[in-house]
Amino acid sequence: MKLSARDSASHFSKPDPGCCGTLIYGQDAMRVALKRQELVAAIVGPRGEEEMRLTRIPASELRKDAALVTDAVRETGFFPGPRAVFVEDAGDGLAKTIAAAFDGWRPGDAHVVVTAGSLTAKSALRKLFEGLKNGFAVGIYNDPPSREELEAELAKAGLKNVGGDGMSELVALSRMLDPGDLRQTIEKLALFKLDDPAPLSPDDVAACAPATTEAAMDDVLNVVAEARTREIGPLMLKLEGQGVQPVGLVIGATRHFRTLYAAASDPGGPGAGLGRARPPVFGPRRDRMQRQAQGWGAARLAQALEMLTDTDLQLRSAQQRAPAMALVERTLIRLSMLASARR
Repeated sequence: MKLSARDSASHFSKPDPGCCGTLIYGQDAMRVALKRQELVAAIVGPRGEEEMRLTRIPASELRKDAALVTDAVRETGFFPGPRAVFVEDAGDGLAKTIAAAFDGWRPGDAHVVVTAGSLTAKSALRKLFEGLKNGFAVGIYNDPPSREELEAELAKAGLKNVGGDGMSELVALSRMLDPGDLRQTIEKLALFKLDDPAPLSPDDVAACAPATTEAAMDDVLNVVAEARTREIGPLMLKLEGQGVQPVGLVIGATRHFRTLYAAASDPGGPGAGLGRARPPVFGPRRDRMQRQAQGWGAARLAQALEMLTDTDLQLRSAQQRAPAMALVERTLIRLSMLASARR
């Protein structure tokens, strides 16, 4: 049967012993692999591989010998306990071969875990698993994890005391990181907070989060908005070294100043304006942007947006001859000086 993303969490953490098999498919190989690891660990336990209760069968080997998976499902293990058979990178051509392993399946036989890439609704492999009464097909998509999935990952890592602001920062971080980096960050947080009874805070998340281009871009935009002109040059060199493109930097700056303008123009004040921002702004970042919006005011922010628009047009012009990054740096310095003139 087909399993939704919401229902799959319980299946991956505690699979039914009466389940004969699970198909995990998706475009992102890393996300599929992480879910497969979670499911296999839940089936055979932490010592399953040592006790030879996990059999790995590459799809290429199964194409040569169709009996491999059926024999592995039926065999009796030397060590007691549930067993799993893992078929990696399967395709529709193996649907009939895997279906043969389910004929006569009974409790005590191995749980067949199959991974595949992106599959269409007409896929023979999907139809096989979706048609099983005691088997599941789970599609893994490139959506960021839900709050419930994050809470499950945190609990698994041993982090139970998570503050509201800390969770909001993690949710925002999960939209920027790939699953592997996010899992490593959560593991790092668990070590960072070991024997610390205080709730997880945004500062804790920031201390353990990996350095990203977005974070470096935020640094330079905050420096500009806070009139710290002398710091712009070194940060621009850092961004250029990371491969940030001038047009991308202008787009990021425009987005930042547009958010500040909307906050400063809101009848309820900058705090209310940031509360209505999309995507939402949380924690210390919200406090910082609120101070920036109050310091600039709507009129100066409108002027800043005009400067950024002019720079964007120059960058996209065929007649532009000046170095693009130098042009952007000059604009950011002018913006910083505009902010300092108001102080």
